Amino acid sequence: MTAGWVAGTVRARAMARRVLGTDLARQLAACRSLREAQRMLDTTPFRAAAEPGLSLAAAQHVVAETILWDMRVLAGWLPQDGVSLLRLLAGWFEIANVDELLQALAGRPSGEEFQLGALATAWPRLRDARGTAEIRQALASSAWGDPGGDTTRDIRAGLRKRWADRVAASGGPARSWATAAAAAASLGSLGRARQNRPARPRSTVMATVPAAEPWQAETDWWRRVEREGRGLLRSSATDSGPVLGAVAVMAADARRVRAALASAARGGLALKVYDALV
Repeated sequence: MTAGWVAGTVRARAMARRVLGTDLARQLAACRSLREAQRMLDTTPFRAAAEPGLSLAAAQHVVAETILWDMRVLAGWLPQDGVSLLRLLAGWFEIANVDELLQALAGRPSGEEFQLGALATAWPRLRDARGTAEIRQALASSAWGDPGGDTTRDIRAGLRKRWADRVAASGGPARSWATAAAAAASLGSLGRARQNRPARPRSTVMATVPAAEPWQAETDWWRRVEREGRGLLRSSATDSGPVLGAVAVMAADARRVRAALASAARGGLALKVYDALV
């Protein structure tokens, strides 16, 4: 094992210890205003989200951006194969950037861009695309591959499928997470279809779809990823396991904090919804 992996796993474990955790996140969710919750973040790694005047969407973006920044810092401690792993995991942020670009090209309001730095796969070329055809061309000439069409729907669906495939191909826990994510997405889609069609007797197949809201499968997936990520962090290994575990735990914590801010923005009145989501 190289010195880079040893240094990287030590750094990854240290980063993962800085998460807010369930108790503090729930305190955030119970706040009576977004500003009150932001003040609580002022002494945490998410302090940039505490800046006065930020909207809910902007504060949530900063929370996600904080995790991306930690990944970029962590990449500096890792050997090249570790950097490649983090670039793969950072694909979520690149997909989010493409989503916002598609919004802008359609003439609709778009959000801020995530700064990927060395973890970008194709974003520098994608940023200047003047239409969906150019986006498809740039993707096709990158590790993303051809999304299969140049409509907005083709690009969004193609990116998500390709990312899931690439993560699964990395093997280990990431493979099982990607497989489980695809299954959760399928259950959610079936659940939405069931809600939107006329009532009819449920078949044996449809009976396997949870009766709860479609987001339940996603919530269960995140709980599993965080639990298994913590398991990876507890190991004494000095390889990709603790790095993957740290990213999983930090991502789950950021999701929880973003949901808590949304609850606080509603005066803490959505606490039951928050509890169900996280």
